[in-house]
Amino acid sequence: MTDTGLADWMQAMQQRTETALDARLPSLDHSARDLSAAMRYAVLGGGKRVRPLLVFAAGELAKAPWPALDAAACAVELVHAYSLVHDDLPCMDDDVLRRGKPTCHVAHGEATALLAGDALQTLAFDALSASLDDVPAGRQLQMLQCLARASGAAGMCGGQAIDLASVGQPLEQTELEYMHCLKTGALIRAAVLLGAHAGQADRAMLDALDAYAKRIGLAFQVIDDVLDCEGDAATLGKTAGKDAANDKPTYVSLMGLGEAKAYARALHADALAALAPFGDRARRLGELADYIVVRSF
Repeated sequence: MTDTGLADWMQAMQQRTETALDARLPSLDHSARDLSAAMRYAVLGGGKRVRPLLVFAAGELAKAPWPALDAAACAVELVHAYSLVHDDLPCMDDDVLRRGKPTCHVAHGEATALLAGDALQTLAFDALSASLDDVPAGRQLQMLQCLARASGAAGMCGGQAIDLASVGQPLEQTELEYMHCLKTGALIRAAVLLGAHAGQADRAMLDALDAYAKRIGLAFQVIDDVLDCEGDAATLGKTAGKDAANDKPTYVSLMGLGEAKAYARALHADALAALAPFGDRARRLGELADYIVVRSF
């Protein structure tokens, strides 16, 4: 992996992810053309690809082979994309804007969007279960378990269920953090660990990267809450102010704007401290932590 600046590296990894996703998604010649079109609409041509970037950055540290990282990056992004399609549905968050364009159910109809999300989820595990050169079967099984647990009731889906049940309810900070460690943090944590498992990470490295990922995953959500309060739809690519309008508990509503920003900075510092044993070898992970936290201030 060449020594380039963060912006160039991000652009290269984002394009690599886009190419790998395009190759794995069903073509428009597929017999279920409407479904294929909705899947491609939901995945391609948008998003910052933060989770694939974390896969590649952790994989760089763990000296993972490119084919395994491509599969892991696609898998985690496909799960993320499916979650966005479902979150936007009228029965969930009922949103009409995502990544600067109409949400999948607005563009393709509610039933097709629902099926597209289902199909994206299964495609994620198809990508990760394919033959991966230079990755022993035991480690590949760990990767599959990691993504499955991060995606289900003990992770993202469980966090979303708590979020839906918490509308209009006051939450303590520990309760809010538990919800977001599942809803947002679990998949970010999985992205980091997938990159590590694809390479030569030992127990000490996995523990340090897990500590980093937990903190940066929580910081990501704190910043999302800040941006929902301060940003606009043109900047965010999604509806701004939706959490406040729906009376959802957030870090801003709990702490206030200034304290929420301070908390994000503290989480950022803790994440960088977890990377300290690796020095410059963890440069990309450190730079991504900076990128996540300074999105708004």
